Amino acid sequence: MDKFFKITERGSTVRTEIVGGLTIFFAMAYIIFVNPNMLSATGMNFHAVMLATCISAAIGCFLTALLANAPFAQAPGMGLNAFFTYTICFSMGYTWQQGLAIVLLSGILFLIIAVSPLRRHLISAIPKFLKNAISAGIGLFIAFIGLLNVGLIGFGSGVPALQFKVLDAASGDMVLNSAGLLCLIGLLITAILLAYKVKGAIFIGILASTLIGIPMGLTVYHPDPFSFSVLGETLGKMSFTGLTAVDGGVVALLTAIISFALVDCFDTVGTLIGTAANAGMLDKHGNLPGGDRALIADAVATCCGAVLGTSTVTTFVESSTGIAEGARTGLSSIVVGVLFLVSCFAAPVAMSIPSAATAPALIIVGVYMIKGATEVNWMDFEEACPAFLTIALMPFAYSISDGIGFGFISYAVIKVCRGKAKDVQPLVYIIAALFIVKYILANL
Repeated sequence: MDKFFKITERGSTVRTEIVGGLTIFFAMAYIIFVNPNMLSATGMNFHAVMLATCISAAIGCFLTALLANAPFAQAPGMGLNAFFTYTICFSMGYTWQQGLAIVLLSGILFLIIAVSPLRRHLISAIPKFLKNAISAGIGLFIAFIGLLNVGLIGFGSGVPALQFKVLDAASGDMVLNSAGLLCLIGLLITAILLAYKVKGAIFIGILASTLIGIPMGLTVYHPDPFSFSVLGETLGKMSFTGLTAVDGGVVALLTAIISFALVDCFDTVGTLIGTAANAGMLDKHGNLPGGDRALIADAVATCCGAVLGTSTVTTFVESSTGIAEGARTGLSSIVVGVLFLVSCFAAPVAMSIPSAATAPALIIVGVYMIKGATEVNWMDFEEACPAFLTIALMPFAYSISDGIGFGFISYAVIKVCRGKAKDVQPLVYIIAALFIVKYILANL
């Protein structure tokens, strides 16, 4: 094992790698509950999505370990699951079965990019500030969803407003918004734990909120009989029929596939390079050894996830927690993968966790992702306007895709009008043109 993973060669030990793996798992274990809660809104079976989440995460971790020997863990990504639910299914009108087919196609596209020279061209073609703006916008969108899900923000009077009281369907009276209250309590608990740098703070916050929800009547145990056969509800259910029947047709489909692939690519590259740089894991050329193979592992895991029944699998930034503990090899990823497989047996318990207990995790992830906005040069309007449109339109238009589209379109148009057309890579023009055609076709 030491020879295979080069543990001693990289200055680590088996114990350090195991501790690192445990640390990473508890830092990202919230996805076990949050992902099925998010995707089940589309009509998908909660238990089936949870199993798909755990199994696809394990596959991603094992692939990263065996192909790249890197201490990075994978699972269905936050933001990408919101894109699947609220943009692909709710906004664009695809069924969840069609959504899974789009995820599979985006995974295949990402795999083609990862194994070809296109990889470097794609990464260099998109301006860094737009990548950061996309991340920040997704963060705001996720936080917005968290607040909406517990009714803290509502549109009862036609305009968005904070709601500490909600209408009780049974009595017709205004009552305390207990779900919103539990969310705020969970948010404060998680934020305090994070301020104290407690490992697995988000996971602990979900469990604490679930317990507090018992006397509030929000946490109800569901002793439903559970069988792994429930995975059949989502396994292999991708539907390629009617993918071009929605508004926008082929162009809408292409923008959906490209948007998935772009966000996945940016997430993974940003996590791999950023985390490895902070840990001193890059070589003298600034590259991460095995980084290319880690991208391949990510793409294959996404394809597997689509077949199993979940949204895009990506590399989690929470991997940095294990790296901070000294993890330097794929053995830590193996540990994370094994723990995800063990978590499959927690399905009956997971069903009892109320959405109000997972909403704080969405808001906290939003806090993490909004830091991308600090990487934008707000004094340069050529950057500021496209970045602002990208960030603002995701929550305001309730669409990650629209945020990406307006960001690319405004950036390309401003550069052309400024006489700097040559500063923009052809790929940016292609993506911008696709979105323009999509909007035209959708409004004919």
